[in-house]
Amino acid sequence: MIDFNFSENYTLEDDVVLLRPFKKEDIAILSHFSVDEPEIWWASPGVIAGEENFKKHYEEALKLKEDKKEYPFIVFDKRTKQYAGSTRFYDIQLSNQSLQLGYTWYGKKFQATGLNKHCKFLLLSFAFERMGMERIEFRAHAKNERSIAAMKSIGCTVEGILRKMTPMHSGGRRDTIVLSILKEEWENGVKERLKQQLNKAFI
Repeated sequence: MIDFNFSENYTLEDDVVLLRPFKKEDIAILSHFSVDEPEIWWASPGVIAGEENFKKHYEEALKLKEDKKEYPFIVFDKRTKQYAGSTRFYDIQLSNQSLQLGYTWYGKKFQATGLNKHCKFLLLSFAFERMGMERIEFRAHAKNERSIAAMKSIGCTVEGILRKMTPMHSGGRRDTIVLSILKEEWENGVKERLKQQLNKAFI
């Protein structure tokens, strides 16, 4: 049964991280990353680095939320008491009980701290157990080894490569790797293994 309302303010949290719905005011909160750490988005097809590009990117994300296609979150690290980055549900297909989880990034100081694992546990739990999803898909640049390792470490299964799928702003086209977790996989081991990892430092 699908239980999801795009206008609802869903907040997910544990002792390490808080995820709350992204708001227009959050663009200013996070924009310093687009200036100070532009390399975060090297694998992104679009240009996000730079204040104006960053603003445009998140204004579009908020418009897609209004259109009931995406649901972006801002990530708050409780340990440092700082905003760390952003993530979102997108390509949300309620009738098919599937969605994609991505557009995830964190500032450099928050990477390899275990924060990502806590975020993914909360998001996956919500999607499978509250929204009633049957399939959650992940995608990344096929050369983004850090991102791929992170997805595999939480229990994703590699499905294949979409060759030259997306044009890159820097030229050429990128191969995109597709991974996923199914509801039965979540229930039959993935959730428990991920839960056991939460107190460790990972990618």
